[in-house]
Amino acid sequence: MNKRYSSKNLLITLLTLVICAFTQVHAQDGKALFNANCASCHKIDDDLTGPALRGMRERWGDDKLLHLWIKNWSAAVATGSEYAKKMSESRPAVMNTFGSLTDEQISAIIDYVETAPAKKAPEAGGSNAGAPVEKDDNNLLFAIITLTMAVLAIVMLTVNGSLRRLQEAKDGVPSKPILAIYKNKTYIGIFAVLCLVLFGFFLSKGAVDLGRQKGYMPEQPIFYSHKVHAGINQINCLYCHGGAEEGKHANIPSVNICMNCHMAINEYKGEQLYTAEGKEVNGTAEIQKLYAAAGFTHGQAWDPSKAKPIEWVKIHSLPDHVYFNHSQHVVAGKVQCQTCHGEIQKMDEVEQFADLSMGWCVNCHRTTKVQFYDSATGAGNKFYSIYEKFHEDLKSGKLDSVTVETIGGTDCQKCHY
Repeated sequence: MNKRYSSKNLLITLLTLVICAFTQVHAQDGKALFNANCASCHKIDDDLTGPALRGMRERWGDDKLLHLWIKNWSAAVATGSEYAKKMSESRPAVMNTFGSLTDEQISAIIDYVETAPAKKAPEAGGSNAGAPVEKDDNNLLFAIITLTMAVLAIVMLTVNGSLRRLQEAKDGVPSKPILAIYKNKTYIGIFAVLCLVLFGFFLSKGAVDLGRQKGYMPEQPIFYSHKVHAGINQINCLYCHGGAEEGKHANIPSVNICMNCHMAINEYKGEQLYTAEGKEVNGTAEIQKLYAAAGFTHGQAWDPSKAKPIEWVKIHSLPDHVYFNHSQHVVAGKVQCQTCHGEIQKMDEVEQFADLSMGWCVNCHRTTKVQFYDSATGAGNKFYSIYEKFHEDLKSGKLDSVTVETIGGTDCQKCHY
């Protein structure tokens, strides 16, 4: 009886281990946790709103204190740690709190940061100079681990079957005929279960990501480098996207806005530009495309009535049932453009930095602190002056901070019509 069911029990155990291992790896996927919680303010090797994170375990020297800092930075400062105090005073932006993260999840994030491939700078003058760094993807690793464990399970089952038959031959017990794999009900059942699990996983993942365009980088009619304009030349975002401060939409600048500068600037003399594929771009030729759209000839008087709109390809889109107001975030919330759009001042070609999912937005509302107006110093935002109870709780020490969620930022009607 034990011999008859030993192979099936072993098979079930191995299958369970494979599925559990696969699920556990995904549950503790440090990359996904990093992107969901940290990427809006931190990069691994470069400074963003917050400092570069690689080497943080060595810098802190105490995992417990580091975990406490991530969960609640003010509690870490309250321990008397000089390093925590130094970190709290070294940055103008306040560190968000992540009390909902478990120690296992924080460890997974730290492990991912410490082991992620280092960013490689492109070789000067090389054909790939200016090309984006290739993003790592753990899906292949998960697939290899799963396939390896499945092969191991089959090998162990085969060995177990051979040993069983040898023992039966030694005991004089007649052995059952060996069936081909495609006729063996056990193997067929395992294959069916694995297919069902994989199908369900990829179906659910595809359904969740439906309509999201993270990493979307369409080719534009004119090569416009935000790195040159917003980065090198320090042109304020609001000069071109004035609607971000005044209304719901950020607005795409008209040809007239471009021509305010390019009536005088007809030649590009900056560093060599490259597309995402590493192809060289002639900056002067791109300015000529702007002139063609504007109906302008350099050295002659310009008639704005001859201008025609440039057909820019829209990158960031939200579903029709989602309400998002740029001015409320930029003016009232004091949210920086880079929080949602990434390091736009370093992009030659713009891509969608975040997936703009409901979970991503809700997480931001849960961790972003409200900047209440302080009448004594004049700092903060008067938009939130009506929340007198929270003002009093902050003054009395009952609360150390108030997040957007606390003032109703996660209520359904805030974002949905």
